Amino acid sequence: MSRSLAICHLFPELLNLYGDGGNILTLAKRLEWRGIEARIREVRVGDVPSFSDADIVFIGGGSDREQRIVCEKLLAQKAELKAYTEDGGALLAVCGGYQLLGHSYVMGEETLEGLSLVDLYTDRGSPRLIGNIAIESDVSPQPIVGYENHGGRTHLGPGVTPLGRVAFGHGNDGESGSEGCLEKSIVGTYIHGPLLPKNPGVADWVIARALERRYGSADLEPLDDEEELAANEVMYHRLMSHQEKD
Repeated sequence: MSRSLAICHLFPELLNLYGDGGNILTLAKRLEWRGIEARIREVRVGDVPSFSDADIVFIGGGSDREQRIVCEKLLAQKAELKAYTEDGGALLAVCGGYQLLGHSYVMGEETLEGLSLVDLYTDRGSPRLIGNIAIESDVSPQPIVGYENHGGRTHLGPGVTPLGRVAFGHGNDGESGSEGCLEKSIVGTYIHGPLLPKNPGVADWVIARALERRYGSADLEPLDDEEELAANEVMYHRLMSHQEKD
């Protein structure tokens, strides 16, 4: 039986900081290399999002202006998106998209309503948390590496699992040592770069959750990730030896 997965890429024209669109390319190629069709559906500002046939939903990062526009669009579809995630639908949200997952987030002088998909909230802090980052996570057999740049401070509810623990960098709030969130099949993170090319373990975790929901099996054929893992290892060791440069 030929298999396929539908990837819903939300508002790519607005949410593509630090190459976040590269996450879609990575998911598509890792599916293609395994003989699985990737059906990518871009949802743009003039479209009405629908998640009824989605297998993976991706929300990237953007500026405050773009994030406000996206939030208004998604709040109108909040019930459907929540039903999708409650049913185990895979969702990957980066930076601004991550902040939208919670109950609220502070933007300028306002506190805006979030999607309440995860028990978390985001306020603001100073200075901005900027730089390369590495975390240890059960999602990936290798450390997860990338880049963060956020003024938000995200606080997880007592029952929410972080994506990982910070080995180098700042993470959710610069103090707790936690980074991102992991809730059902939802991954939220501040890690750009984009996230997935240097972190194939995270990409495969998302793909496996989608396959399990769609086909009842999460078995993935191993891929030759020599180049991806070499890039991951170089960055991780550079950070941990404190040789990284801005």
